[in-house]
Amino acid sequence: MWTSALTSNECRTAVPCRIAHLGILGSLELCIAVGLLSPAAYAHVIAGKDAAFVASTKGVEFIPFVYLGAKHMVTGVDHLAYLAGVVFFLQRAREVLLYVSLFAIGHSTTLIFGVLNGINVSPWFVDAIIGLSVCYKALENLGAFTHFGFQPDMRVAVLLFGLVHGFGLATRVQALEPNPDGLVGNLIAFNVGVEMGQLLGLALVLFAVGLWRHRTGFGRFSVIINAALFVTGVVLTGSQIAAALYGGPYA
Repeated sequence: MWTSALTSNECRTAVPCRIAHLGILGSLELCIAVGLLSPAAYAHVIAGKDAAFVASTKGVEFIPFVYLGAKHMVTGVDHLAYLAGVVFFLQRAREVLLYVSLFAIGHSTTLIFGVLNGINVSPWFVDAIIGLSVCYKALENLGAFTHFGFQPDMRVAVLLFGLVHGFGLATRVQALEPNPDGLVGNLIAFNVGVEMGQLLGLALVLFAVGLWRHRTGFGRFSVIINAALFVTGVVLTGSQIAAALYGGPYA
């Protein structure tokens, strides 16, 4: 049993047997079934009045698009789950800034580039990869890759997944067919809002983890949280498979 607080490295390297103890692998089939059957598990979309506003807007509407970007990120389980995994073991402000910046560069690039150039990527494919990125980060935090004798470069992974997440944002914006008049300014505003929502979400995650970091039982806490992130990624991926096969929010 885990009766004392563990360091980050200890949490990562002593975990695979704990995963089995928690029954995570044994519950994969159930998680996939939940993902396939639950419409509520779909990744967030821009809909209703927000969608109508984007489609009808002419010219730059900076503040409203900042709000939409922040709302989109705060309500985005997939993006926040991945970012929570990224910052979970980070303790230095410099490290948090580095990885958040890499992720921001990635998703900002593909968001703006994808929309302005009309790059059409299957939303189901993109969102399935985003779900898998959550699984990947959870497994990395749980130390699963050490059994294969290598440790992926976290900086490269964060940048690459940031690029994928940006395409996810771009597919949603393109689906609304925004007016070309003021599009660049509105995209920049939307991206600013995304960054604000991201920072808010990360602040809450860092605060919550910080309360536990130096307490007895942090090792158990870290395993449970990252196991939950893994399950979340499975459900998100399963929901996109269901959307592709049976029709979903993009049908």
